[in-house]
Amino acid sequence: MAAAHALITGGSSGIGRELARKLAAKGYNVSLVARRAAVLKEAAADVASHFSTRAQRVFTYSADVANEHEAQAAVKACIAELGAPELVITSAGIAVPGYFGDIPLEAFERSMAVNYFGSLYVVRAALPAMRARRSGRIVFISSGAGLMGLFGYSTYSPSKFALRGLAEALRAELGADNIGVSIAYPPDTETPMLEEENKIKPEETKLITSVVKPWTAQAVADCIMRGIARGAFGISPGMTVTMMNRVPGVAIPLLTWYSGWLVAGFRRKQAKRAKAA
Repeated sequence: MAAAHALITGGSSGIGRELARKLAAKGYNVSLVARRAAVLKEAAADVASHFSTRAQRVFTYSADVANEHEAQAAVKACIAELGAPELVITSAGIAVPGYFGDIPLEAFERSMAVNYFGSLYVVRAALPAMRARRSGRIVFISSGAGLMGLFGYSTYSPSKFALRGLAEALRAELGADNIGVSIAYPPDTETPMLEEENKIKPEETKLITSVVKPWTAQAVADCIMRGIARGAFGISPGMTVTMMNRVPGVAIPLLTWYSGWLVAGFRRKQAKRAKAA
C-alpha cells in the first residue's frame, strides 16, 4: 500500500518545513509547494533525510499560491505524482506590519491574496480527490493575530481572521464527507518570516509582542501534530493563545486593555523625550 500523502504549502521554510520533517518521519510521502525553486530543492533533500522507509517520496512544485491558476496547477501536479492527499496543510503566508496609514494598499491586497485566497485555492483544488476517497484532513495555519487584532498588523490580522471563518464553514460542510478540518493559531515563531517582520515592526508592536516569548518552529509543529492526531479543530500553542481561543470573552478584553496600556506608556515616554530635546 502506498504511503499517505501530505501536501504542504509554504513547506520550504518555517512551520511548514518542520511539519514536513515530522510527517516524513511518520511515513508520509510529502509534496511541498512554495515560490522559490532553489529553496524547495534544498528543503526536499532535508525532508527526505527524515524518511522512515526507503519507499517514501518527496515532490516539489514551484508556485505562487496567491495566483489561482498556479495554485490549481500545483495541486493537480502533486496529486498526479503522489495521489489524493490525506493531509492538506496551508502554511504559506506573509506579514507586512506597519502603521495603517503608511502601508501601501498593495500590501493589504497581497496579504489577503496569499494568506486567505492562497489557502482557499489550494483546498478547493484538492477537495474533489479527498471527497472521492472520503477521508483526509485540512489544516489551516492561522495565527494568534487571527484571534485578536494587534497594533501594527492591519494587513495581517484580517487575513488570518478570514481563515477562521473558512475553517468553521468547511468543518460544518465536510463532516459528511469524512474530511476533518483543523486551524492552528501559532504565537510569534522563530522563522525567516518573523525575522523580516522584526525589521519593519512599529516599536509599539514590538513592545506588545515581546510579552510572549517566541516559540521555535519545532515546538509549534509538535503542538500542531498533536492536534492533528487527536482530530482537534482549534490548535492553540501556549497558554495565552489557548485562552484567546477558548475564552475570548475574558482573554481578549484583558489583552486589549494591556496592549493599550503599553502603547499609552510608550507614547508618554516618546512625548517626554521630544519635549526634553
